[in-house]
Amino acid sequence: MANKKKMVRAEFHCHSIYSPDSINRLEQLLQTAREVGIDRLCITDHDTLAGSLKAHEMDPELVVVSEEVLTEDGELIAYFLQEEIPAGLPVVKTIELIRAQDAFITIPHPCDEYRAYWKPGQLDEILPLVDAVEVFNARCFKPDFNERALELAEKWNKPFTVGSDAHTYPEVGLATLQLPDFRSAQELRESIRQAGMHTERLAPLEHIKAAGLVKLSKFFSRKEK
Repeated sequence: MANKKKMVRAEFHCHSIYSPDSINRLEQLLQTAREVGIDRLCITDHDTLAGSLKAHEMDPELVVVSEEVLTEDGELIAYFLQEEIPAGLPVVKTIELIRAQDAFITIPHPCDEYRAYWKPGQLDEILPLVDAVEVFNARCFKPDFNERALELAEKWNKPFTVGSDAHTYPEVGLATLQLPDFRSAQELRESIRQAGMHTERLAPLEHIKAAGLVKLSKFFSRKEK
């Protein structure tokens, strides 16, 4: 009988200072993730792999190279990328480029009407083409946005991801999955259906505080190189 894989706690949606709306410097971000018990950290900066690749060099055991990509309409997150995916392309073309790298694809905050929002019926067109749906995002203002995302995933029998969508250090680990260890996109596809969720939503006031902190930090400091 094959040995069972160890269980790991994974953060699937986290930003670094390489995203324009995050203050998380890489060294402290990695330290924070370790301190809160994260075993796999997906750094999903907006439309760039620069921070994720650098963080992976710093801690390859912890970091999964990832990117949150803005398409012509909504956003996608790709895990286990080797090359950066350009922003602003048609969604099907974006998926094709991600698939060419055999990366794992999830749709983040798919029903959040305050962020990049899909056209009516568009999600039904692309859901057959992706691996999973982010059914809980800690930064969603309204619980209904997450509830509808869960309904969408269940309708299409898609596995779940969850994400802290952490842009500041205290947000890291708010929403994580506990699942069998994975080291590739294919292993993630095999493990994801065995995942258990831990979720905490960022309170609206804390969201406002975090946004203000980011603005102040960006004003007073230069981006790390």
